[in-house]
Amino acid sequence: MSITVAGRKMPVTDALRQYAEEKIGNSMKVMDIDPLVAEIVLYVEKNPSNPRPACCEVTLRTKGHIIRVEEYEEDMYAAIDVAAAKVVRQLRKYKTRVIDRKLRAEGETIRVEPGPVSELDVDGLMNELTADEEVVRVKEIEFEPLTEEEALVKIDLLGHDFFAYTDRDSGMVNVLYRRSDGGYGLLKQKED
Repeated sequence: MSITVAGRKMPVTDALRQYAEEKIGNSMKVMDIDPLVAEIVLYVEKNPSNPRPACCEVTLRTKGHIIRVEEYEEDMYAAIDVAAAKVVRQLRKYKTRVIDRKLRAEGETIRVEPGPVSELDVDGLMNELTADEEVVRVKEIEFEPLTEEEALVKIDLLGHDFFAYTDRDSGMVNVLYRRSDGGYGLLKQKED
């Protein structure tokens, strides 16, 4: 188990570093998953109208999976406490969904049937965009070949609203997204 603590545009005191390592480390020890690497980034937002400016971002990496937690609170110690509690929940979800499912799957096959996917109103989205909006961050990712079930696990572990991946069977790019009314939607690349 490896833990690194860094500050974004702020110094991290020894007391704060030790507190973060202890809290997040204890959360990681509870689940006993190996190998597990944690990166903790602490920062304070400069917006004076934000009632919870202290942020603790935790990124856990284990056996090809990434678990991400981001929590905002009034002070940094409270943000670390809330993030540590959320880390335990996410690790528990990881362990039950990924590890335990693999053990059960040895004797049985698990199949998740895709639900209906709603059409996306592209024209409506384009009309909402204004000329002054711009791309503020570009992130390059590798589209790993996954099944639909594995993509569902990944989107939950990452806590994102969407997840892009390559379908293992068809080799086509799919985008899984969290619907505002609950459940998930799946955008599939059209085959020629």
